[in-house]
Amino acid sequence: MKKIVLLLLLVLTALSCKNDDDAILIQADSSVDFTFTQNWNGQTIENSDYQNTTYVNANGESMTLSKVNYLLSDFTFTSVTDGTVYASEDYNLVLARDGENTTFTPDIEIPEGDYTVSFTFGFDDEDNDKEGGYNDLNSVDGFWSVPAMLGGGYHYQRIEGTYINNAAEVTNFQFHTVRANRHETLPPGPDTLVELRDTSFEVNLGTVSVGTTTNIEVKANIAEWFNNPITWDLNERFMVLMPNFQAQLDMKENGNTVFELGAVTQ
Repeated sequence: MKKIVLLLLLVLTALSCKNDDDAILIQADSSVDFTFTQNWNGQTIENSDYQNTTYVNANGESMTLSKVNYLLSDFTFTSVTDGTVYASEDYNLVLARDGENTTFTPDIEIPEGDYTVSFTFGFDDEDNDKEGGYNDLNSVDGFWSVPAMLGGGYHYQRIEGTYINNAAEVTNFQFHTVRANRHETLPPGPDTLVELRDTSFEVNLGTVSVGTTTNIEVKANIAEWFNNPITWDLNERFMVLMPNFQAQLDMKENGNTVFELGAVTQ
């Protein structure tokens, strides 16, 4: 009788262990959703604000916005526990005013846990010079590619609108970020390019707990592009900034404070 009881206990123990193993094996990884929002120093930018709401930048210039489009790539999750890196190689072009691509799910699944979350603003050189390019970007927003004489590749961002200049005139501005390109002479020509510099940058959102369903808000404070650390004077730099090497370097500096982690929902 004791032998039978002992045998039953061993069988139950074995089944219990097998069930635990099966539970680990069937545990599903999670996908993570991102939501992208825009604000001006904390004031949410709604669709109705474009070409209507006046903002004042750090230089004291009154501005309106007509377009806010930006490209993000290489969404990456690094495990806080063991340092394992889960990297997606896809990208998302946010067309804020049109409400397109304001939500995005990277093509990657990761186990539940705590991660530092990061992405790249724009394309780094490796992605920018991808053979064959990105056909889906070539027809977006007129064209998202950059002319060969300016180094090729793709735009990182296009912000456009109007401002009141020093003569009290309403003036259009274009704040377009691309890879910095230096030329022997300006305006640039087919053979004037002498230097290219990668001006994409990594944005680290900090630590996020990933559950079975997780949504991460990425907040873009558009005011920071004009405010910090370089006070932007639109009277001096309001147009034709793509071939302006120093302007592109300064844009990168200001971009480092634009993006931050918003609400995380499970």
